[in-house]
Amino acid sequence: MENYDLIVIGGGPSGYAGAMRAIDFGKKVLLIEKKKIGGAGVYNGVLASKTLWEQALKVASIRELIPDYEVNFNDISKTVNEAVFERKTQMTVHLQLLQKEKNRLFYYDKGSAYIVDKHTIQITKDDGTKKTVSAQNILIATGSRPRIPNNINVDEQTIITSDGIKNLNSFPKSMVVLGAGVIGCEFATIFSAFGTTKVNLIDKADRILPFEDADIADVIKENLETQNAHVHSGASLKRMEAKNNEVEYELEFKNGDSKIFKVEKALISIGRVPNIENLGLENAGVKLNERGCIWDDDTQTNISNIYVAGDVTTEMALVNVGEREARHAVVRMFGPAIKTLTYKNISSIMFLNPEVAAVGMNEQECVAKGIPHKVVKLDYTTNARAIAMRKTKGFFKIIVTNDNGMRILGMRVVGEHASSAIQGVAYLIHTNQGIRELADMMHPHPSIIEGVQECLRMLLNKSIYKPYIFKDRLKCYTCENGICTPIEHLV
Repeated sequence: MENYDLIVIGGGPSGYAGAMRAIDFGKKVLLIEKKKIGGAGVYNGVLASKTLWEQALKVASIRELIPDYEVNFNDISKTVNEAVFERKTQMTVHLQLLQKEKNRLFYYDKGSAYIVDKHTIQITKDDGTKKTVSAQNILIATGSRPRIPNNINVDEQTIITSDGIKNLNSFPKSMVVLGAGVIGCEFATIFSAFGTTKVNLIDKADRILPFEDADIADVIKENLETQNAHVHSGASLKRMEAKNNEVEYELEFKNGDSKIFKVEKALISIGRVPNIENLGLENAGVKLNERGCIWDDDTQTNISNIYVAGDVTTEMALVNVGEREARHAVVRMFGPAIKTLTYKNISSIMFLNPEVAAVGMNEQECVAKGIPHKVVKLDYTTNARAIAMRKTKGFFKIIVTNDNGMRILGMRVVGEHASSAIQGVAYLIHTNQGIRELADMMHPHPSIIEGVQECLRMLLNKSIYKPYIFKDRLKCYTCENGICTPIEHLV
């Protein structure tokens, strides 16, 4: 029986990163993937959807100049496929060359992994042949798949999930998106931005993006409506079914009224579920948590030599989080003692229009936790780079502790190049520092990140534009016990 220092189950972003980190420690590692290297992160998830988003925003920009411009679906599909092929090829060639190294440490096997016991894995190949391998440690990184409601028949042709987008052969004339969280709003943004699809978005809550602050949701909803999308606010789905190559769905609104709608396609986007079936977790005694995901303590399961990373925990379904968890798990296995992994300073991007970047807490989280705080907001119309790009819709918002230290609790940026503005603030949160050092740094000009600097200067009462002059574009206030009060010397 072949023996390894580490067996990684799952070749998506998390598993791939974990296997590569084990090589750094000189460990013999086997990576097992049953389908395609890269997983959903390449084929049906982040890379494919974000390539589609990039193309959608380019088309939207062209349509601002040429309103009747029509994009060719095949050209867009070709671009997405090229991006997927490029990334897949990079990863595959990398693995192939690693296996040709003179002092070989990396091994790869294509097949389905089944845990026999806490050290033993059985691999079933596509042709049905099986083999058994063993390892000192195991890392489970099997990812997730779209959640499907029990009462909806998803055929991935007419009613689809993100997995079924690749089955489209043209832009639908109309589409309904079920789910108004980040991913649902992203897909609504993408398809409406191409200008060919009339998009409806079903939102059971009073507003889209319920986990974010209302000011962010308002900007995104306004832009969706500008792109001829419609949000069914406060609507509950009674039924959805495919009929005669179209989708019929019925909504019930808060006032008790019901209404039937018909569209060409439906996209289900209500979260993801972990891939834990048929893994043999029970054979090793690996336990699940109350959400039905694999229980873990800082990436380690209740079985000391079995670790877990990525979407399979559903702690936070982000590629950067999954990769970080996997690398952290491997260091725990083979490296020196390290600090517990923290999720406080995770930077994330919401691929909407405009783009939204986030790190740390938002306002409603601070209020819910009873944390006294200060908020500073700066409109994009005051930023020279945004003005130069003619992209002035959006704002910067930084939340700090309501004391002289003014430690950063969180930041949200809504607007063009928003993601370029958050990493410096993420570092301050990570190191628990105040704001003065970043405020006094030389920032490049013209750049979006100057908006961060100006926000911090406002808090320090030394901004270039004065809040008491531009009251509609610069705002500072404190919040305590649910009551927000303008900061007197800044208004």
